[in-house]
Amino acid sequence: MTEVLLHAHKKHVAVLMGGWSAEREVSLVSGAGVAKALEEEGYRVTAIDVQRDLGGLMHALTNPRPDVVFNALHGRGGEDGTIQGVLEFLGLPYTHSGVQAAAIAMDKAMTKRVLDTVGIRSPKGMVLSRGEIAGGAHPMPAPYIVKPVDEGSTVGVTLVREGQNSPVGDDGFFGGTFGERVLVEEFIPGRELTVGVMGDRALAVTEIVFQAQVYDYTAKYSAGHAVHTIPAAIPEAVAEEAKRMAVLAHHTLGCRGVSRSDFRWDDGRPGTDGLYFLEINNQPGMTPLSLVPEQAAHVGISYGALVGWLVENAACQLA
Repeated sequence: MTEVLLHAHKKHVAVLMGGWSAEREVSLVSGAGVAKALEEEGYRVTAIDVQRDLGGLMHALTNPRPDVVFNALHGRGGEDGTIQGVLEFLGLPYTHSGVQAAAIAMDKAMTKRVLDTVGIRSPKGMVLSRGEIAGGAHPMPAPYIVKPVDEGSTVGVTLVREGQNSPVGDDGFFGGTFGERVLVEEFIPGRELTVGVMGDRALAVTEIVFQAQVYDYTAKYSAGHAVHTIPAAIPEAVAEEAKRMAVLAHHTLGCRGVSRSDFRWDDGRPGTDGLYFLEINNQPGMTPLSLVPEQAAHVGISYGALVGWLVENAACQLA
């Protein structure tokens, strides 16, 4: 799998970045890194800052028409099946997951339901409307987590603590929630783990230690807010189970290319009993702080080889 660029293919790759989601700035950083690495690997690259203008995007993708599209968009519109549908319509091979897998993976509640059918355990939870969560009464005993159903990158994740008067906080503001639906989940104490998957292979298990009480958007993308330990200093049985669950989640949802699954491990419980799946990112970040490139490097796959592999494994389901 790592013998991905033994000769230059000189393909024309359009790198999509930016977009209009809450993760626009991160996507721009990911896209710039991808474009630079692909050029260094011998590809001809066109970087496209995607705006909410379908006509403009389709013109950029047909004048000239690239051989492959590298999708470096994050969040709504970029990894939820929307842009994938446009690329399928145009018949352009693209990196990462297809329409259906992207749409399911972006919906955290739907992902939990699908993965429950194959025995992947996740925290108990429920989906509520913004109105229901703002009603004042706690939907479950605190502490618990409230997060948007369909935002990526831990955007809007909020910990409701014991003693807090209501889910929206004592100041009447529910921090960072996007959309009309929110996912409420029991808070799992313990440690934060993540596993990148590349094709059929789990790359590594990383433990993330952060200053905040939850691994939120700031902790993920701000230097100095989180420490990555790779490989995680955890029992081998827990590491192997996390890898198994990550690969199973990747294939069950029909993901393509790379994905990253996040877990909580309650180390106060015996064996693997405390390991819980949280969510899957079917289009992980490619910034200097991103976890999948870091894990790939740990197993001997350079950043350039990683993005090159993604390009060479791009596909279009309707082509």
